[in-house]
Amino acid sequence: MNDKLIPKVNEIARQAGAAIMDVYRSGGDAGETSKADGSPLTLADLAAHRIIVEGLKALTPACHILSEEAADISYAERVQWTRFWLVDPLDGTREFIKRNGEFTVNIALIENGKAVLGVVYAPVLDVRYFAARGSGAFVQRGSSAAQPIRVRAHSAGGAIKVVASRSHSDSRTEALLNRLGDHQCISMGSSLKLCLVAEGAAHFYPRLGPTMEWDTAAAHAVVNQAGGRVCDLAGNELRYNKADLHNPEFLVLPNDDDALCDILNIRHSH
Repeated sequence: MNDKLIPKVNEIARQAGAAIMDVYRSGGDAGETSKADGSPLTLADLAAHRIIVEGLKALTPACHILSEEAADISYAERVQWTRFWLVDPLDGTREFIKRNGEFTVNIALIENGKAVLGVVYAPVLDVRYFAARGSGAFVQRGSSAAQPIRVRAHSAGGAIKVVASRSHSDSRTEALLNRLGDHQCISMGSSLKLCLVAEGAAHFYPRLGPTMEWDTAAAHAVVNQAGGRVCDLAGNELRYNKADLHNPEFLVLPNDDDALCDILNIRHSH
């Protein structure tokens, strides 16, 4: 059922990406201001938010929407939602401001706390990752046909490819990476980090810094359908629509990489 929504959600994400690119290409002031928590906000965030909300309301009129740019909905109200859209209109605003192209439009469908559909669109790269529960995960580059993607466990004795944040790094992450032994780091911004694991371009992504539910939900759906998991440091899958919308610290890895689970001291998923 949800897979039938994918083409339309892909199109909504593309339209939001086009609006972001209008601001990005203008070369002038992106209208950058700060939110209450000090994080940056641009005209592109707001334009993408409007397009996505209008598109999703037309697509599923009865379905609630929680967007980063309209997140002041009380938990007393949200707790009654069993199915809703969770949206980050522009994930990686810092990447947008730095103009490195590594930002995304994230649209996820949440059912009973789980991400069951996700679209992640990187407009500068013209790359789209998408998945719906039971239908697999795919990547589409430009106008090429969509290709199925799958996570890849690291080979015993081989270097573990780790994807790391361009904008966030810290001593605890460095300590964790040292535990891995032989590893290579790939730098990337926004939710593309999770997608690199989903498509097997990286084996592992640890995030020990703060993130919000809308930062991860869409890519989480892609990772799950590609055979991976997004879990807390004890191995429990991340859940959505919590009273506090902050994610716990989390790890992204293939379900079947038992050696990596042993190194990280987390429960195997099977």
